[in-house]
Amino acid sequence: MKALILVGGFGTRLRPLTLSVPKPLVDFANKPMILHQIEALKEVGVTEVVLAINYQPEVMLNFLKDFESKLDIKITCSQETEPLGTAGPLALARDKLIDGSGEPFFVLNSDVISEYPFAELIKFHKAHGGEATIMVTKVDEPSKYGVVVMEEETGKVDRFVEKPKIFVGNKINAGIYLLNPSVLDRIELKPTSIEKEVFPKIAADQKLYAMVLPGFWMDIGQPRDYITGLRLYLDSLRKKSPYKLAVGPHIVGNVLVHESAVIGEGCLIGPDVAIGPGCVLESGVRLSRSTVMRGVRIKKHACISSSIIGWHCTVGRWARVENMTILGEDVHVCDEIYSNGGVVLPHKEIKSSILKPEIVM
Repeated sequence: MKALILVGGFGTRLRPLTLSVPKPLVDFANKPMILHQIEALKEVGVTEVVLAINYQPEVMLNFLKDFESKLDIKITCSQETEPLGTAGPLALARDKLIDGSGEPFFVLNSDVISEYPFAELIKFHKAHGGEATIMVTKVDEPSKYGVVVMEEETGKVDRFVEKPKIFVGNKINAGIYLLNPSVLDRIELKPTSIEKEVFPKIAADQKLYAMVLPGFWMDIGQPRDYITGLRLYLDSLRKKSPYKLAVGPHIVGNVLVHESAVIGEGCLIGPDVAIGPGCVLESGVRLSRSTVMRGVRIKKHACISSSIIGWHCTVGRWARVENMTILGEDVHVCDEIYSNGGVVLPHKEIKSSILKPEIVM
């Protein structure tokens, strides 16, 4: 089986992290976002992953070369010269996706984090005999999204309603699809939306089915949702593989700590924290609802909450960093500094406090 991952563009919503690496390579729970998906695809027998990308394919491919051999899976790029929307890339990668076997292929949005129930998806797809299956997830506020109206029993999709004013349902497209090769005949090589143009036509032909995604789902393409996604991911890890989470008197709730990280005396870590490889937390550090990426040093008694600390940053003694502060790569926050929602571009030194959310060039 094959899979196409829609990587797309510049990842502007996750700047400043995406100024250092393409978005799918930004760490999430201590490994690049896209690796969560590739590992799950490998588990259900996918042998080739095609990345649909229009930005920095060299960086992506060089990075993923290591994983190709480790995971024993083929990873290639299909590069757009102009943005092709969410369906155009499928037409562009047609020759890579069709191998004459007639097997369906996966299509994923690279920002989506979930439990990836691919085995169940394959079973459901083969059982209903339609042309395409989309995964849907239940949301509390369907009016913000495109809602999928479907038959509860069979999963057959009736229609799509964009940002409904009155309640028509609470299931939205989760950005995970399994498609028969025949779907490619419906897509032209031009900028097209799979959600707004291709799927409604398949639904009109009564050949589109939806499966409700069990477990959590999050689009982690922007900082606030990234932090929420981490909480949901760690909750799921607690249920499925609790041995992967840290334990000890200094740990509160769900915390993921890389084995090479060093944590000093009297720290209090958690809930919902990921600490990457090579990080050093000096004594008395307080950390909650945050991600600390590779090679970060947090000095004595610093306090960090609801923030993302990029690669190789340092946070000074008694500093306080909170409210969706995002530090790009190699940012140095001086001692006793306060950051309230600062978004700091790479390679900066912060010598004065950031009192209200702003971008620091």
